[in-house]
Amino acid sequence: MEPMRARRHSRQVKVRGVLIGGGAPIAVQSMTKTDTRDVQATMDEIYRLHVAGCEIVRLAVPDMDAARALADIRRQTELALVADIHFDYRLALAALDAGVDKLRLNPGNIGARAKVEEVVRAAKERGVPIRIGVNAGSLEKDLLERSGRVPEALVESALRHVGILEDCGFEDIVISMKSSDVRTMIGAYELIADRVDYPLHLGVTEAGPSFQGTVKSTVGIGHLLAQGIGDTIRVSLTGDGGEEVKVGFEILYALGLRQKKLEIVSCPSCGRCEIDLFTVVREAEKRLLAEDLPPMKVAIMGCVVNGPGESMEADVGLAGGNGLGVLFRNGRIVRRVQESEMIAALVEECRAAAAAAR
Repeated sequence: MEPMRARRHSRQVKVRGVLIGGGAPIAVQSMTKTDTRDVQATMDEIYRLHVAGCEIVRLAVPDMDAARALADIRRQTELALVADIHFDYRLALAALDAGVDKLRLNPGNIGARAKVEEVVRAAKERGVPIRIGVNAGSLEKDLLERSGRVPEALVESALRHVGILEDCGFEDIVISMKSSDVRTMIGAYELIADRVDYPLHLGVTEAGPSFQGTVKSTVGIGHLLAQGIGDTIRVSLTGDGGEEVKVGFEILYALGLRQKKLEIVSCPSCGRCEIDLFTVVREAEKRLLAEDLPPMKVAIMGCVVNGPGESMEADVGLAGGNGLGVLFRNGRIVRRVQESEMIAALVEECRAAAAAAR
């Protein structure tokens, strides 16, 4: 397997307090699933997304009532907000007046050149970037007839929209090219990565229900990030937005692109396991997350085959077997405990490791 590649160089844009591209940490986004016109319901969802760790929230703006609601939403949150606009340039102008921090629109879909220039002028005045969002499900008719829903068509569509903004003197741009087909999505981003230096927003669109969508998103987004491609991500699941955020961060944690507060290495268990591993892992995770600990790697293993090795590689490790547990700290055995004492002893060793590191 190839090692992680260096991050692709990209220019940087600012979305409120969040930097995208230019080597900034990869930002995790989501989108509200409420009716934007229902301010209270939307604010409740934004709060849940914020608690989950979401850094940028996108809101659908289907009509002028939704655009007007953005002003009330803006007053109630400091989270970076993106207005999702289609077809009507007046909605973009109203969203900018309401104080959004980014627009998601395709300039080729909002009317005559004068209308695009008016949106660009208003965005420039406010320092608001624009994300061009190409979707395989809504490609231009001529591209579909000539090529079909292939990576090359997504790239050509994106570059058309980029060209319109560049002709208007606007380059504060982010690009996304999403498809529900993972291979198409990967191919499109790989093609465009060497053709422009704009930051790239990654996602597998319409990925499906939670389990399927998580797998597809992890494969597509993770593959590109491992190549150094991507500056911000959104996992799209038919389900709770908080889960989208959690999956997004787990992808980044797995690739070492974000540091996790608590990383637990645990075996899946097998016929060699001689302790109640599932209970130990579940309870230990619950208790450790409640502790005020620095970022830490904790191994909890169920037998002597891989247990000692994994435990020695962790900050704190527990290798169980035959009703007993061996505790490791920084690669050294510190003590042995009965199975009934494992969880408490593990938490105690993690506290000690944290204290020693301070």
